[in-house]
This record gives sequence, structure tokens and C-alpha cells, in this order.
Amino acid sequence: MRQIEAQIKQGDCLEVLKNYPDDFFDLIVTSPPYADSRSNTYGGIKPSKYVEWFLPRSEQFLRTLKPTGTFILNIKERVAGGERSTYVIELILEMRKQGWLWTEEFVWHKKNCHPGKWPNRFRDAWERCLQFNKTKKFKMNQESVMVPMGDWAKTRLKKLGKNDVVRFDSQVKSGFGKNISNWVGRTMAYPSNVLHMATETGNKNHSATFPEALPEWFIKLFTDEGDWVLDPFVGSGTTCEAAQKLNRNSVGIDIRAEYVSLAQSKVKEYDYMLFEERVKYEQNQ
Repeated sequence: MRQIEAQIKQGDCLEVLKNYPDDFFDLIVTSPPYADSRSNTYGGIKPSKYVEWFLPRSEQFLRTLKPTGTFILNIKERVAGGERSTYVIELILEMRKQGWLWTEEFVWHKKNCHPGKWPNRFRDAWERCLQFNKTKKFKMNQESVMVPMGDWAKTRLKKLGKNDVVRFDSQVKSGFGKNISNWVGRTMAYPSNVLHMATETGNKNHSATFPEALPEWFIKLFTDEGDWVLDPFVGSGTTCEAAQKLNRNSVGIDIRAEYVSLAQSKVKEYDYMLFEERVKYEQNQ
């Protein structure tokens, strides 16, 4: 059985990552402190200073990410004074200048978002998960995140007209219509770029925990077993825990000692479970 590492380190990722070589990580997935948020824990970076603060860190992400790797950035603009901040848009533009390719944007729909009332808007029920890459040819295991097709295909096929079939005839190849061979006899389909996942509530140890299903989905999609995953703002350790369960190595970094301790306890607990499994495995060989 493969030995999996989960390294949890305390410090600013800007400095900690200088100890890692170029082209080391296969995936970086993280949710950094948002602007003007978590002031009691991370200082509450001002929107006007956010890009300036983030770019030196994303430079280290760029250096340590493999050419075939992917960077997923979970982030969201906040509303202040009745207007959305623009720091995320500004960050995207500056990261492109830094050398990143902005290849995709996933939307995390928070299924269990509770209701609220504001005078000029509705409650946020989604967050951005921005995908950045170093090159256009990156690792992507699309089959690993396929979803059940259900009865949708049967319903849609009943409504196909003659032109729908003709448009995709092998001789015509017009490019219009739908390729019905993608539906017939299949039980699984490729997902969209909208991820419907509930938030995790009731975590008193960290102020902004995302669900384990979120990093898990991206780890499955962009890595193989034995690859290295980085979360430079690891918080309570959710990303490293998800990586362990999927047999990926991981590095988690956080500036707060209490969160580092929490993350270390998570990965140690799971590492002990793996140790017991290895012992049983070796005894049965």
C-alpha cells in the first residue's frame, strides 16, 4: 500500500513555499481570506490592497505548480455600501499579466443557504471557484467526476426531430444539433461547471470552513493517486483531509497556530486509521 504524506506547516505561505522546488505541486486548491473578512483572525485585508497582497503569493504558486497542474481559487467579492467590490476582477487581470491562464470558472452553489432580507439585494447563494493554469495542456480526469444521467436522455430522445438526426449525420457533419450517440445507452454524463454542494455549518473551530466535497471534487478531477496537493491557506485542514482519503500527498499552510494544530489533528487521526489498515493488509499478505 502506498505511503501518503500530509505536511501541515505554520507560517505565511509566501515564505514557506520558498522551501519547495519549482514544478512540484499537481494541484493547488484554496480559499484565502476574503477582503475585509476575518479581521479577528487574518487581519481583514482591505479591497484596495488585496491584489497587492495576493500577487507575491500567487507568484510562488505559479513557480511551484507543475506545467500540467491546476490552481483553483475559491473567492467571492463582498458588498460594501450597497456596491460589489471589484478586487476579484482586478486580481484576475493582474494574474493573467503574471503568467496565469484563466481557463475556467466554476460556480459553487450553496444548496443549504439560509434566507435573509436586505434593502437592495438578495442573499448570496454561490461563490466563485476560479481555475488557473500555467499551460493549455493540463491534467484533467473528466471521467472521475461524471454524474448519473437519470431519465433525461430518454425524455430528450423522444423529442428529437428528423433534422436533429440529420444535422449530426456522419456524412453531413454540419456541427449543429446534438450528437445523440453521447446519450444513447449511457447511464453517466459529464457534469456542468455549477457545483451544487451544501455548506458545512456548526464548525466552532474555524470561521469559514468549506465542505470537504468541494476540494474532493477538484482533487478527483485534476490529480491522480500519489500526486501532490497544496492548500496555502489550509485553515482547519479540510483539503489535506480530502487528499488523504483519495490517496494524494498534500501540504497545508496556515499562519494561525490554532488552525495548524486543528489541521494536524485531523490528518494524524486519519493517518492512524491508514496505519491500522496497512497493518491488516500486510498481515493478510
